[in-house]
Amino acid sequence: MNKRNLLLKKEMLLTASPRSYVFIAFAFMALIPQYPILLGAFFVCLGIFGSFQACRESGDIFYTAMLPVAKRDVVISKYIFTVAIQMLAWILMFVLTQIRMTFLADVVPYSINTLMNANYAYLGWNLMIFAAFNTIFVGKFFKTAYKLGIPFLLFGIAATLIITIGESLHFFPGMESLNDTHFALSQLWVLATGIILYLAGTAASLAISIKRFEKIDL
Repeated sequence: MNKRNLLLKKEMLLTASPRSYVFIAFAFMALIPQYPILLGAFFVCLGIFGSFQACRESGDIFYTAMLPVAKRDVVISKYIFTVAIQMLAWILMFVLTQIRMTFLADVVPYSINTLMNANYAYLGWNLMIFAAFNTIFVGKFFKTAYKLGIPFLLFGIAATLIITIGESLHFFPGMESLNDTHFALSQLWVLATGIILYLAGTAASLAISIKRFEKIDL
């Protein structure tokens, strides 16, 4: 097993806060009608934040950086852990969305839901929130490797804006299909945008974080 795999194993089994795994269950908010269900993605990120917090309080990142491993691998292991938690939650959201769009699509109270319905657009908005977490919080964390408050506050502001836009857009004329309980082509545009932002944002943030962390004098 190479050093990068060992670091990832440490992240998953030792460094990670239990909250990171427990908060994956907030994906089930996709089943709540008349509720801003995008908050589920925010809480998933809050769970990941718990692992970064535990890492800082225990001095783990400084200890890890003193091991015979490359600094870039320390950053990469953190990003892989973050993405793994997000993807586990997103896959669960995807499964629950399929249930809502098939078996529950015409069932009250889902059929009369005025807030966001779980559909393909919803899945795209979730990816945008995850992208914001990776670029804003994780990216800024590796600027110092210990400051958490301001980066998470900035992420919270960005997540609030994304949730507000997501919950508002389908009220505009011609955009009602974004909130259909059944499939609509317009939903795929939001999903595609989410995928692009997530992949591009996370990759760019990773590259910047590696450069920042390598410059930090530990």
